[in-house]
Amino acid sequence: MTRTAHWWRLAVAWMVAAVAVAVVAPAGSVRAADTGTTPPPMADGFGLTQVGSSVGDATDFYLTVTTPEVAGEQHIKIILPSGYYDAPDRRYPVLYFLHGSPDDPVQQTYPALSMSDEMITVIPDGGARGWYANWLNQKTAAGAQNWENFHLKQVVPFIDANLRTIATKKARAIAGVSMGGFGAFHYAQARPDLFSHTASLSGDIDLSVRSMGLRLAVVASLIDGPGVICALASGSCDPNNSPYRPGVDSDAAFGPPYPVFNADRRWNEVDPSQHMDRLAQAGVGVSIYTGDGGGAIGEAEFWVAGAAKNVKAAMDALGMSYYYVNYGDGAGWGTQCNGGHNAGCWEQDLRDLIPRLEREFAA
Repeated sequence: MTRTAHWWRLAVAWMVAAVAVAVVAPAGSVRAADTGTTPPPMADGFGLTQVGSSVGDATDFYLTVTTPEVAGEQHIKIILPSGYYDAPDRRYPVLYFLHGSPDDPVQQTYPALSMSDEMITVIPDGGARGWYANWLNQKTAAGAQNWENFHLKQVVPFIDANLRTIATKKARAIAGVSMGGFGAFHYAQARPDLFSHTASLSGDIDLSVRSMGLRLAVVASLIDGPGVICALASGSCDPNNSPYRPGVDSDAAFGPPYPVFNADRRWNEVDPSQHMDRLAQAGVGVSIYTGDGGGAIGEAEFWVAGAAKNVKAAMDALGMSYYYVNYGDGAGWGTQCNGGHNAGCWEQDLRDLIPRLEREFAA
């Protein structure tokens, strides 16, 4: 079971409990010669300071950085094409891949991410529950939480300055799984000048009142709902091991989640399903992958499948073109997909997505 899937099971349990209670910069050049045997040298800049040395090999490694925008140390995983060092004058497009909750870039070991010799893949840290946003409240116990600034104003120019990228919109795509699917759509809508394509793999791409289950799942991660449930479970688990510690208030990221007197206006402002016109107007390509979770309300994919359908309806109303796959129970979608919210399905999503991105970049 992936950590993302495990979180969802805990979040769903929290939601049920909650409902019961309620009822009662331009491209630069590499600083030094790339040897092809170790990770390339990377220069600090754009507010990022590296901690220690890169970990990994010449084409698959990660950095640890600090930034005033986000509390703590963050990882940035980089996967280079196998021929990166063979042609020192060649530049590459970039896929930014956003992980789910409560994962980490280092855990993103999908074989499909290493299959391309035509592009660079960058996986920046999004935190256990950062939600790829600049939080409304920066004074919680979690400290600074400006994830959008970190990624769009720091990581993107840092990568362009240190690696041989093609630093244009046409040569950038952004995709993500689960929480990262929300992030991919949100970032493409916030900065359509940066990305030519965005893709959601089982993403939380509808945070409107139509998908209150997903909105409550965000709240559960903020308040450390899984940790609270664990503490009430009579010793069956250790709440101190919750990845969502320390808990913060439910309004910390996007303000009040309650759809009363427009109190939830910030949730609607960042809700991808309500702003697909921004992608249409900017000519950003859209891909959506989802299963059906077997129709089980306790399965996360049940909720994201509903979100995907709502976004599809919004795109149809706008007359948008898009790429949409609902693989249902996963039969015929690779060999490890069961239609659930898991890595077996996302690996096949990536095996479908990456060649399509390569063709778009080549065109």
